Amino acid sequence: MKSSHRRIVLGWLLLIAVLPQAANGDALDDLRTGGELIWGADQEGGGPYVYPDPADPSKLLGFEVELADLLAAELGVRARFFQADWVTLPEFLENKSIHVVLNGYEWTPGRAERMTATRPYYIYELQLLARQDETRFSSMEDLCHPPQGVRYKVSVLGGSAPDSYLREHCQSSIELYEYDGNVNAMQQVVSGLHDATLQDLPIAVFYRNLPQGRGLKFVGEPVGRGYYVMYVRKGELRLAEALDDAIERLLADGRLKELYERYGLWNATQEGLAEAAVEAATSSSARGWEAVERYGPTLVKAAALTVLISVAAMPLAMVLGLFVALGREYGPSLVRPFLTVYVEVLRGTPVMLQLYVLYFLLPKMLGVGLSPIFAAIAGLAINYSAYEAEIYRAGLQAIPRGQMEAALALGMSRNTALRRVIIPQAVRIVIPPVTNDFIALFKDTSICSVIAVVELTKQYNMLANNTTAVLEVACMTALLYLAMSYPLSVFSRRMERRLAGEGMPVAA
Repeated sequence: MKSSHRRIVLGWLLLIAVLPQAANGDALDDLRTGGELIWGADQEGGGPYVYPDPADPSKLLGFEVELADLLAAELGVRARFFQADWVTLPEFLENKSIHVVLNGYEWTPGRAERMTATRPYYIYELQLLARQDETRFSSMEDLCHPPQGVRYKVSVLGGSAPDSYLREHCQSSIELYEYDGNVNAMQQVVSGLHDATLQDLPIAVFYRNLPQGRGLKFVGEPVGRGYYVMYVRKGELRLAEALDDAIERLLADGRLKELYERYGLWNATQEGLAEAAVEAATSSSARGWEAVERYGPTLVKAAALTVLISVAAMPLAMVLGLFVALGREYGPSLVRPFLTVYVEVLRGTPVMLQLYVLYFLLPKMLGVGLSPIFAAIAGLAINYSAYEAEIYRAGLQAIPRGQMEAALALGMSRNTALRRVIIPQAVRIVIPPVTNDFIALFKDTSICSVIAVVELTKQYNMLANNTTAVLEVACMTALLYLAMSYPLSVFSRRMERRLAGEGMPVAA
């Protein structure tokens, strides 16, 4: 072999030998080169993890904020916070937006398959909370085994350890409501809409004397012990080991204990933190067709709820929007300004905020609570009614004024002319844009997850967060949305062609 060829072969062999090490060292080398440890968390989860300083909302507080600073200092860099939704943090980890997930993420076999876990940095337990005057149950056992015919309503953070615990131990005997925030779950119990909430013990301790948790009491002993770990990208062993070493040093010199004591989180359970270790990940998630068979029925059930909400909300929005449009065009002059304000307020504020008002605030003001599904239907119907009103108003304005005058000249009353002449023509004109809004409504049902509605997108997020079959679950979710919306798209196009063929004006 020629020397030049030999050098090429040796070069390739060296490259092959080095590549695995370089791949494993990417994250650690990257953060040291950039001088930042980018950690992902969600402020919506609240205290004591990560939350805005009440005196200065631009500043973050929380034991994980301080822990991130300590870890970054041990690695010789500074910490930088990255805000993301709690259930989607693994996605931001995988696309390299962040170096580490640090936000009360429990160790689970599914997550350990998908990401590389560090050693535990906290041993958590779960605490049952109920109103101060609650006497029907005094322990988790009582909650999970109620009297015949009784099903207690329990609220949790969706996708969390309390959620998994209740599904495993109490699924058949309780009504489980999943929220996007711990505070939302607690407030529903304070307001009397739900009977209890199961929270991680650090959360229960933190909010015990704050307004969000006032009126709640601890019920029974803590249950469901587990570990908080940090997650790095799969295979980033050097970064995981560096974080493990940093945690060990913080434990050894007492800085970790001092941090937890400042937040009231150190207890006898944490004495075992130095010896705590997580299990090796074992493959339990399905892939390929097995994933379709395992997770498909769950997604189809969530899709059915999406269809139910959409089919119930859209007709209400159409009817309400028609009356609003008629009021603005033909109603009394005193009514028109109020209807204009109605439309502008609903179009100018986020639907998520409207759902919050309808589901969380109105029950406090009126003392009457709505079920999550009913609130979702009502909220979407009211929101979309403003958009339908503008579509119908455009349809009404497209009808020549002379037709109303002709109808009145023939002896019809104003109401009869509207009902028999104007409205039928306007409805035909607005069918295509209204159908397009119906398609959009299917997707907007995903917003309803903030009020504990587990529709299709929410179910996807929960499955993707706890399995390795992310691609399979995403494809099934996309196909289900397509199956729901495509027939409406076909209908809309056919109606546009039909109306155009008849010479009718078509709203843009």
